[in-house]
Amino acid sequence: MNLKELPEIFENIAGLLEIKGENPFKIRAYQNAAKIISQIDGLEEKIKDKRLTEIKGIGEAIAKKIEEYYKTGSISYYDDLKRDFPLSLLELRKIPTLGPKKIKTLYEKLGITNIGELEYACKENRLLTLFRIGKRTQDRILKGIEFFKKHKDEFLLAETESQAEILRDSLKARFASSKVDICGSIRRKKEVVRDIDIITTLESREALNQFLGSFSETLTVISSDNEKTTLKLKSGVTAEIRRVKEEEYPYALLYFTGSDEHIAGLAPLFQKRGLNIWPIRATEKKQILKTEEEIYNAIGLDFIPPELREGYGEIEAAASKKLPELVKMEDIRGALHVHTNFSDGLDSLKILIDFSKGLGLEYIGISDHSRSAYYARGLKIENLKRQWALIDEINRSEDSFFVFKGIESDILPDGSLDYPDDVLKQFDFVIASIHSHFNLSKKEQMERIIKALKNPYVTIFGHPTGRLLLYRDGYSLDMEEIIEISINNGIVIELNASPYRLDIDWRHLKYAKNKGLLISINPDAHSKTGLSDIKFGVAMARKGWLEKKDVLNAKTSEEIKNFFNMRRR
Repeated sequence: MNLKELPEIFENIAGLLEIKGENPFKIRAYQNAAKIISQIDGLEEKIKDKRLTEIKGIGEAIAKKIEEYYKTGSISYYDDLKRDFPLSLLELRKIPTLGPKKIKTLYEKLGITNIGELEYACKENRLLTLFRIGKRTQDRILKGIEFFKKHKDEFLLAETESQAEILRDSLKARFASSKVDICGSIRRKKEVVRDIDIITTLESREALNQFLGSFSETLTVISSDNEKTTLKLKSGVTAEIRRVKEEEYPYALLYFTGSDEHIAGLAPLFQKRGLNIWPIRATEKKQILKTEEEIYNAIGLDFIPPELREGYGEIEAAASKKLPELVKMEDIRGALHVHTNFSDGLDSLKILIDFSKGLGLEYIGISDHSRSAYYARGLKIENLKRQWALIDEINRSEDSFFVFKGIESDILPDGSLDYPDDVLKQFDFVIASIHSHFNLSKKEQMERIIKALKNPYVTIFGHPTGRLLLYRDGYSLDMEEIIEISINNGIVIELNASPYRLDIDWRHLKYAKNKGLLISINPDAHSKTGLSDIKFGVAMARKGWLEKKDVLNAKTSEEIKNFFNMRRR
């Protein structure tokens, strides 16, 4: 019995209930329970003391299942569901355009239980008769399968970074006299990564492998030689731990951080001085340097932060001393995309405020879903008024913290927003986002977005491409044109910091910065802990060369008030 597995179990129950066609509120209860359980400290004590139902969001039925799991290591309800619907069906939910009803029909009519079987059925044209759909739809499903297969060995930064940090910290604690660092794509803060790379000055392979053997429940040693030990974590991520000598360490840290493009760009500068990046030649030992900064300086460059090492002009900028002073987490003063339990958020406004203060923020902007987002309990006008009254009351009682009234308004298919102008003008700010009709043509999607961005009450364009990392690509649009139109209309573009989105893509940020566009790093938080996702947005902003002056929510509370007031005139 491992209580840490409970959130995954409840997520699986929710997924199977969705395929079964159960009540959406029942499904949501299990999804919320999974989130709540993952955030509870002292869960075992609460089980022992029979206090589970005191936790908001944990009802009698779910409390009994938690207790059953604690006592027996299983949940009979979950076992019954798995007998009716194989757990492998959940894999099919990763295919874009394939909803739970289709998955259920595929299973009941064709016995399809996994992606391999679905791909074969599509290629045999079996879906055409079953669903009475055209070849175009079947081809979309095949395209979704192709997308899944392309990304199946990739993982979100947030998932792999936390696992890498646990591994690094465990090694540091055990081998305190050795240096240990994460490198590779995690150190460069790539939005998706394929593996974990760690380097260490630990000399003994035997000591390392013996230590790793004590983690047999969470990892498996795949191979080990004189230089490298390769692991497979329980999550499926591969990790490589490379052992290097003390004098080699800064060179190895630079080389194995990458990227390939960055290292290739550095190579001529090393060669010009008769040096080798890696491995260090014996003839070069007398020139050994002790830090990455010293190495960069030795080849005529300013130190290049890891996030910039992607071959996007950083070497040229470092040579001419024109690298930006990148935005830092401590520059962020507030969060402007936060959902409460008025719509699909987990926590109350008070809980969110208290957590924000703990993060050192001085304001938040509430932006629950608008009324057409029925799936997310979008706010009807009478609920908006209730929320506004609550915010006014809080602002009257707070001396050093401010709550802005906002909304995440759906951009409707024709480009209009989800409330009339007389409602929109009462918000401090409006985030306009697309949550439906992703398959419009590029021309139609651009016309829709441009119309929305010309609305005088729109402040921020939310998650502009609509992508979900490792699940779906963004819809068709011309991002450079969107940036130009946003500047012309005084619109801020969101860098959505949710690890599942990280949208706008960092590759567009340097262009946006050079054009003078303001970016808002927004957590899109649906719980108090979601506010912490701002750090991933800051990482992407750094990759995109952004400085403090380029970021809307690096402004103070008073500066933001003035900005919003000017925008509404």
